[in-house]
This record gives sequence, structure tokens and C-alpha cells, in this order.
Amino acid sequence: MAMSEPTLSSRRVLDPIERVSEILFGLIMVLTFTGSLSVADIGRDAVRTMLIAALGCNLAWGLIDGILYLMACLADRAHALMTLRAVRATADPGRARQVIAKALPAPVASILQPAELDAIHERLRRLPAPSAPARLRKDDWLGALAVFLLVFGSTFPVVIPFLVMRDGVRALRASNAIAVVMLFVTGWVYGRAVGRRPWAVGGSMVVLGLLLVGLTIALGG
Repeated sequence: MAMSEPTLSSRRVLDPIERVSEILFGLIMVLTFTGSLSVADIGRDAVRTMLIAALGCNLAWGLIDGILYLMACLADRAHALMTLRAVRATADPGRARQVIAKALPAPVASILQPAELDAIHERLRRLPAPSAPARLRKDDWLGALAVFLLVFGSTFPVVIPFLVMRDGVRALRASNAIAVVMLFVTGWVYGRAVGRRPWAVGGSMVVLGLLLVGLTIALGG
């Protein structure tokens, strides 16, 4: 029985860092639109134009990001298959060790002895040859959908004040406050995921996000 490609990977549908990255991307995109509003000239026409532009932009980028995610998943699976075939095809123990060690996380590869790498090589050679090409799996499509929803969905908390409040200035202030909270929360989650102090990373994310928004607006984005 030929080994099927899906057995080569057990990738999750977006890890915490990926989720934070997508939310941050969508948040910065929408902030470039809300940040361009002038307090002195924030009439309904300006708000309406901003809402259409922000929603349209994040809709487009959500779709693009989802497609890029699928491309990355397919590339990862193809690379895994190529690595497996390279290991199985070589009879040179030294070459096999190099390929296997390169495919493993560095901390794991660094503690494996040559005999252990040789044992992995031998077990891989005994497996049935993979015949199917790299294919996208259900989890990959779910991940792409999650990417789209995170990028597009991050638009709504920031623009909701403009939909429910008549006073444009108050809506802008409420929107900015929501954006700061979202930036801090994404930084908090990221800090916990990478083992850093959540409060410090949350504060840094607020500063970084606002700087990126300012830079994007200054460059005409």
C-alpha cells in the first residue's frame, strides 16, 4: 500500500502567533483609513467613503492572504515529500544524516547521534514509497478561511463606532480607543506565546502598531 501524502504532516489550523499576525495585519490596514480622517472635516460623506474603502481593502487582502496561506501549505507539503524521497533514494549514510538533520528542528537534530540518524534512515527506507503528489488538505482550506475571517473580521470592531454614533468626532475617539485595546491584546497574546512579559509586549505592540499606521499614511498607503 502506497503511503499517502497527508500522513506527512499534522499542521494545526493556525497557531496563536499566526492568529495574532493576521489580526494585527487587518487592524493596521483599517487604521490607515480611520487615521486619515480629519477631526475638522469628519462629515457623513467622509465617514461613508472611509467605511467603504476600509471594508473593501480588508476584504481584498483577506482573500489574498488566504490564497498565499494555501500556497505556503502546498509548498510545505511538497518540500516534505521531496525530503522523504531524497532520504529514501540515497544509500550514502552521511548524506542521509544531513538530509534528516536538516528536516528536524535544530534542538532535536543537535542531540541525535549518528547511529540514531541511521536508524531513522533505515526506518524511512522500509516505508512504502509515497506515490501521491503534494495536495491541500481540509485543514489547509480551514486555515485559509480562518486567515480571511481574521483579516476581514478585524475591521469591524474599529468601524462599529462610525455605524452606531452620530457624532463623528466621538466615533473617531471611540474607534481609536478600541484599536489601542486590540493592539494591546494582540501584543499580550503574542507575548505569552513567545514566553515574554505580556504587559511589556502589549505596550510595545501599541507603539509599534501606531508607528506602522503613521508610516503607512505618510507613504500614501
